[in-house]
Amino acid sequence: MSHQHFETLAIHAGQEPDAATGAVVPPIHQVSTYKQDGVGGLRGGYEYSRSANPTRTALEENLAALEGGGRGLAFASGLAAEDCLLRTLLTPGDHVVIPNDAYGGTFRLFAKVVERWGVEWSVADTSDPEAVRAALRDRTKVVWVETPSNPLLGITDIAQLADIARTAGARLVVDNTFASPYLQQPLALGADVVVHSTTKYMGGHSDVVGGALVTADAGLGEELAFHQNAMGAIAGPFDSWLVLRGIKTLAVRMDRHSANAARVAEMLVAHGKVTEVFYPGLPSHPGHETAAKQMRSFGGMVSFRVAGGEEAAVEVCNRAELFTLGESLGGVESLIEHPGRMTHASAAGSALEVPADLVRLSVGIESVDDLLADLTAALR
Repeated sequence: MSHQHFETLAIHAGQEPDAATGAVVPPIHQVSTYKQDGVGGLRGGYEYSRSANPTRTALEENLAALEGGGRGLAFASGLAAEDCLLRTLLTPGDHVVIPNDAYGGTFRLFAKVVERWGVEWSVADTSDPEAVRAALRDRTKVVWVETPSNPLLGITDIAQLADIARTAGARLVVDNTFASPYLQQPLALGADVVVHSTTKYMGGHSDVVGGALVTADAGLGEELAFHQNAMGAIAGPFDSWLVLRGIKTLAVRMDRHSANAARVAEMLVAHGKVTEVFYPGLPSHPGHETAAKQMRSFGGMVSFRVAGGEEAAVEVCNRAELFTLGESLGGVESLIEHPGRMTHASAAGSALEVPADLVRLSVGIESVDDLLADLTAALR
């Protein structure tokens, strides 16, 4: 199916009609174990649902197709996927370069969990190739990138960093959550592994928590699958089904998210109480040209700084009505949050600390006129 276009793959990859009934949607195989035809005689390779489950297999095949990879793996959460990846790639004494703008949970995983295991990390502005080169060490095994980044919407040139990492003998990992595979395909640009929180745009409806890894390297795919089974943080069948259902409309949703976010960003740029707007679709954004080169469109996430400081930013969050005050992102409904006190509180006092006057929007697919009116009222 790999020759087919994205929108077609999203609906059909891994999702052939059920052989037994002809059902056009993969069944939810809510089962823990499987009858064997004699000892070791497995039907379709299924023996125990931690190791493999047909609903999860459908999702994993779909994920691989959408990212142009050879192997996709579905997990219980985005952080479960990251944990499996890091424990597969790293051993004590290894070093990782992490971005100076990243999801707070990713930073917490490195700073509070992986570091205790003897893995070292250092921070670099991944939008600056020279900063990444300067951060590399003899035992650097992973260069970690988010693009667009969370919450400042920084843009990293994936192809450029892939070359830098490869030359250093390190693997490039790209968290593609903000873009989704519809807007950006890091493996085609040279990345070794793609990470997703499928909770966000892939699921798209704020009703599931999940994560994913995709790689084009067959050997690494086998290693990751071994660790997924050995560690056990797998996506359950119903959660896998929900993500599959969400993915079917990913392309049309991302088109609307992107169009709405562009309008919101333009309004914020012109607003007197907004001091700075972070959106890669703006020509003034320092990563605009790179984003235009490696992304289909610019996504649904917008951040901005509010005149009047932290309290004013918090008040904007509290006054919004149509924009729901809440963590997470990527659902059909619009969300607003204060990163410093919410999603990125774990990065306080670190090199990843975010501005106190920052507000982050996940722009949904509602009528953009209603969204603009709500923000205008919140910024009064």
